[in-house]
Amino acid sequence: MHRAFPVLNRRQLLAGAAGVSAAAMLPVKAWAQEGRLNIRVYTEPDDFDPVDASGFGEALLYGAIYRNLIQYESGDEWSYRLDLAESIEQTSDTTIEFTLKEGQMWSDGYGEITAEDVAFTFERILDPEMNSRILPDVGTLSRVEVTGRYSGVFHFDEAFAPFWWIALPYLAGTIVCKAAIEDAGGRITTEVPPTVSGPYRVRELRPGERWVLERNEDYTGDIPAEYERLDIVYIGDEASAEIALEAGDLDFTEVSPGSVTRLQSNPPAGTAMSMHPSLFYVWVGMNMEHPKLQDIRVRQALQYAINVNAIIEAAWYGVAEPSTGIIAPGLIGNRPESLIPPQGDPQRARELLAEAGVENLQVTLNVLNDVTFTTAAQVMQATMAQAGIQLNIEVHESGSFWTLGVEADGDRWRDLEMIMNRFSMLPDPSYATAWFVTEQIGDWNWERFSDEEFDRLHREAGTETDDARRDEMYRRAQDIMEESGAYRFITHGVTPNLFYNNTVPGTRPDGLPLAQYFRRA
Repeated sequence: MHRAFPVLNRRQLLAGAAGVSAAAMLPVKAWAQEGRLNIRVYTEPDDFDPVDASGFGEALLYGAIYRNLIQYESGDEWSYRLDLAESIEQTSDTTIEFTLKEGQMWSDGYGEITAEDVAFTFERILDPEMNSRILPDVGTLSRVEVTGRYSGVFHFDEAFAPFWWIALPYLAGTIVCKAAIEDAGGRITTEVPPTVSGPYRVRELRPGERWVLERNEDYTGDIPAEYERLDIVYIGDEASAEIALEAGDLDFTEVSPGSVTRLQSNPPAGTAMSMHPSLFYVWVGMNMEHPKLQDIRVRQALQYAINVNAIIEAAWYGVAEPSTGIIAPGLIGNRPESLIPPQGDPQRARELLAEAGVENLQVTLNVLNDVTFTTAAQVMQATMAQAGIQLNIEVHESGSFWTLGVEADGDRWRDLEMIMNRFSMLPDPSYATAWFVTEQIGDWNWERFSDEEFDRLHREAGTETDDARRDEMYRRAQDIMEESGAYRFITHGVTPNLFYNNTVPGTRPDGLPLAQYFRRA
């Protein structure tokens, strides 16, 4: 079935669509009140310039201080709403035309937001000298043509269906001010940007602790700041975040699956909980270039030695399900089952090691210092022993962990053997496969996995407009990953959120917060 080209115009979505109350359309001073909101984020936003963005931490920050042509809705279903765009329409397989709302302003005297800013934003990502880590998000985009002060056209070399879901409303679609970037010397290098456009602005950064935001009095959009002050608080460990919320230091946090039953039966006073299906994917990866793991039979033995069911029961307390790949249920490309059963097979693992002539195998698993992942690692240690494999565990704080496989950050990738990792996800399968192509080796592809068919499928599926065909291609791509022996898929998890009931959280359908939508109850 072919997907119809999306069309959005201001008349259709004048009310801001679902998730934004009529009161949000009032002027800022009539709607926003005194107050402060503390939202926890699990990974610290540490990239000052959107062209350098690397994950959800930045997405949460940028959603509060910048604007996009369209942005995700808050609610239970994936959808998007107009933001800077008055209208935006896919006019052919390779063109998207947009018109901006007039009178949308940058802060601090930088004037009106124009189509030149939009073109400049995407041209920076395309510029090889910028070395943008979000370049894969824009796919086959070749250029942005400015056709008027408020209008322009995105041009693609080939059709790229994911652009609507992973670029326009997310990191790559964060519009920056051309004049401000040029004044800054070509890149934002300070925590306080020279200008912003969102409902909040940066007051200060306390590294390793929090971003402190305040209301942007120059904001001209229709989702004004509800709070005088918004703190994005970095706490990597969910157990620590729960303690912080119960102490009144947080208003909203994701909690660990192991706490769900306790918090549901005995919640802290004045709190509520919501549960959301997650798009995250958790897996155990093997560095294919490490001398211990170059033999595919050894990697396959490790796959069979990992009991996913036991991991989920202990680390996710049975509230999650085993995953079949990196693409979650409900999305194009989700596989009905994995090639290796979730319970594994210790005997098959022993047979594969014997075929490879390997005895007394010892391997090291690297994990984040997070109670869910450390528990999962301990379960792996016990169950893999049944296959005669000794698993050693190395636990890392966030700053150390996220540089393990990055060549630009040193040579530690050479000694990397196994990792338990978790990536965030968006509602298009290309956002999952993008990080495992050959060109991502040494950046996000820590398994150093390289397969020509996989690379081709990722590329062609991104330009395919037939959903049934895309589904087949992404399923096959995940088969290739699993057949390589470099991946053992664990779970997509769940997203349980705990918050004070005087707050109405704004979240994506997968439970991740959208700070700009938070309101008072």
